[in-house]
Amino acid sequence: MTENSRVAVVTGAGSGIGRAAALALLQDGYRVVLAGRRESLLTEVAQQGGAPERCLVVPTDVTDEASVLALFDTTVRQFGRVDVLFNNAGISAPAVLLEDLTLDQWQGVVDVNLTGMFLCLRQAFRVMKSQSPQGGRIINNGSIAATTPRPNSVAYSATKHAVSGLTKSAALDGRKYNIAVGQIDIGNAATEMAQRMQAGILQANGQTAVEPVMDVAIAGQSVVYMANLPVGANVLFHTVMATNMPFVGRG
Repeated sequence: MTENSRVAVVTGAGSGIGRAAALALLQDGYRVVLAGRRESLLTEVAQQGGAPERCLVVPTDVTDEASVLALFDTTVRQFGRVDVLFNNAGISAPAVLLEDLTLDQWQGVVDVNLTGMFLCLRQAFRVMKSQSPQGGRIINNGSIAATTPRPNSVAYSATKHAVSGLTKSAALDGRKYNIAVGQIDIGNAATEMAQRMQAGILQANGQTAVEPVMDVAIAGQSVVYMANLPVGANVLFHTVMATNMPFVGRG
């Protein structure tokens, strides 16, 4: 199987980090399945990628089990297998006081960031276990928040901490099927979600500060690096961040 025959599924591919990763994978020769809720944005990515014959747009709601099953069934019908899943779809809740977060807001984040990630990971396992050659690679999108919360981010931080447990457990369970599972933790990539950081964002000491950001394309390149590792190697956790963002040490 040549490198250019490899198939990658990217969830949340219509914007932000998912878009950057999908474009980077296309640039590297992958056949890429673009999954997300907004078909128009997925179509834009497919057009921007410049390789329509290697793109498949599949509108998907990762919180819906049937939708996830249809995503992987469609991928296998079209491309024959799944070599890489970039398990990326995620949302955040409003930055409100913990005691003011509603149950619906909490549940919405849990449904996408944790349950949605599990549903995609589980179906990738099923496909990768049964295909020939057996195996594949799953890259979960964690976050700097998977280890270090921001103020007023309990739902996002809790789910991203949980993603780390999901990654480690799946990495263990995937060994016997030649499935490598790793996690990428990205800090301050210049996406729509990071715009508030450039305008000034609340810090742990109560002050508001502008934070540096990095080109989101760097996150996409990091996903390609992880995806292209040989079968016998895995990056369990990969952190890529704006050099001067307040993370290491105390700000």
